[in-house]
Amino acid sequence: MIKNNLILIGRSLFVLFMFVTTTSSSQGFLHRDGQKIVDGQGNNVLLRGLGIGGLMVQEGYMLKTADFAGPQYQIRQKITDLIGEKNTTEFYNAYKENGLTKRDVDSLAAWGFNSIRLPMHYNLYTLPIELEPVKGENTWLEEGFKMTDDLLNWCTANKIYLILDLHAAPGGQGMDANISDYDTSKPSLWQSTANQDKMVAFWKKIAERYKDNAWIGGYDIINEPNWNFSGTNQNGCDETKNEPLRALQMRITKAIREVDTNHLVIIEGNCWGNNYKGMFPLWDENMALSFHKYWSNNDTATIQDIMNLRKEHNVPIWLGESGENSNVWFQEVLKLVESNNIGWAFWPMKKIENIAGVTSVKEPKGYDKLLKYWKDGKNKPSVEEAKSILMQLAENYKIENVIIKHDVIDAMFRQVNSVKTKSFKKHSVPGKVFATEYDLGPINEAYSDTDYQNLWVSTTKRTEWNSGNQMRNDGVDIQKCKDKVSNGYNVSFIEDGEWLQYTINADKSKTYDVSIRYSNESTNGKVYLVDENGKQLSKSTALPASGGNSKWTTLSLGTVALKAGENKIRIYFEKGKFNLNYIEFNHPK
Repeated sequence: MIKNNLILIGRSLFVLFMFVTTTSSSQGFLHRDGQKIVDGQGNNVLLRGLGIGGLMVQEGYMLKTADFAGPQYQIRQKITDLIGEKNTTEFYNAYKENGLTKRDVDSLAAWGFNSIRLPMHYNLYTLPIELEPVKGENTWLEEGFKMTDDLLNWCTANKIYLILDLHAAPGGQGMDANISDYDTSKPSLWQSTANQDKMVAFWKKIAERYKDNAWIGGYDIINEPNWNFSGTNQNGCDETKNEPLRALQMRITKAIREVDTNHLVIIEGNCWGNNYKGMFPLWDENMALSFHKYWSNNDTATIQDIMNLRKEHNVPIWLGESGENSNVWFQEVLKLVESNNIGWAFWPMKKIENIAGVTSVKEPKGYDKLLKYWKDGKNKPSVEEAKSILMQLAENYKIENVIIKHDVIDAMFRQVNSVKTKSFKKHSVPGKVFATEYDLGPINEAYSDTDYQNLWVSTTKRTEWNSGNQMRNDGVDIQKCKDKVSNGYNVSFIEDGEWLQYTINADKSKTYDVSIRYSNESTNGKVYLVDENGKQLSKSTALPASGGNSKWTTLSLGTVALKAGENKIRIYFEKGKFNLNYIEFNHPK
């Protein structure tokens, strides 16, 4: 009887194991099929992903500390010097706990993302070589693995692929120190065999742990190496051989394959991932090439080299990092790569005042005091005040506390496939329509603006697309507004010939009195209203000087007839150089 019960229990456990294994990997492992990335059934997979950003590896520009503390070790030292080690540990625990939760991953899935790129810092998984109790051995730390396990569970629940990216390698992999937390006072990855040994051991440990999980989309084994091996450019952009980079990635791949033959291995070239000279022939059958693209034109010429490598070496390519630009640029680059069957991962998810991201972290009250003290060493805040501000910053990283950037999400997904406009917010008349709440949609469909993207890599000229750097990520310039009635923002830096469109709902066909709330220093401004087909609805009206950009006044534009239901109304700026707060529609008196 005992024997029979044991047999039944054993069979039950086997069935349970087979169920868990089957359900967790029924889609199969992502892998190379010629020049495509496919799933276990051979279906082409176009990765649409987001890089988590500063969760494990902080960069100064994300926290507004870049002027005086770029790499994470410098940021942490600034905090420690101000509030002490114990309080600093408390802050970082809260920062990491709040920075990524299941609710974040649920949100990403709902918005349309099917993958996440996790930028890992090795020091959350193992000790730095100088802190190892026994030289040459590896002490493994649970924190990084637990963070990865939790994220993987949330991804699995949402059927999202998780791509593991070693963003900060032992010692640091590039002269661009902020990216990899490189401390120039210590041996880099390329100057230390011990650091390279640790990196190999790290990836083997990762592979052992996740070898059987099909929701791991791949191993991006080194992020943006940028190092001068034999050339003259300190970031490796003129390297022709890249022998140390190739040798290390070959060694890591071999270590991974000793324990994991399932997962896609993703490699990167020198010069922030894009210099692949000397990296061929490839050494594994299940590989992909990653490239990164920022601030360049969005034409085929800018990706032709990597597409040539795809064809020549019969290997998939993946845009592993991109972003930090306008919605216009986002829409253009995603159309470009998707039309060429190239998946992507944008960057980053969260940073303070992140106008170009899917979310933006609010700067806590008093944070400017910390920044000023850290920069010039004057007016030191108390420990209690500084800790309170930093803990509020950590609190602000929760997904329920960030600002969701619906205009960015709309540009990355809907606008890639449609030029149709949709309302940013429901506008009904009579009532005020705030100028910054213009329609969602592509440029020249929802709005027109003179400066709308930054192409400095291609043009050498840096351009601000939103000169006010507030609220939205289109070409429209937006500033904070201090008028007595506002939504907190106004359209600014208006130039001749620009326009904005609004979807306005009317209960029935009727004529309305229309006025605008504006400010200016001169008498250059002139506006009129048109419908979406360009038919003029109001007379051209000059804007008298209001007495200054902070002095707001109201001016009538006359009457406008609206039809019952939805109206697409555009305000055309015949002459610019003024600020616009709102348009108001009222019943005639």
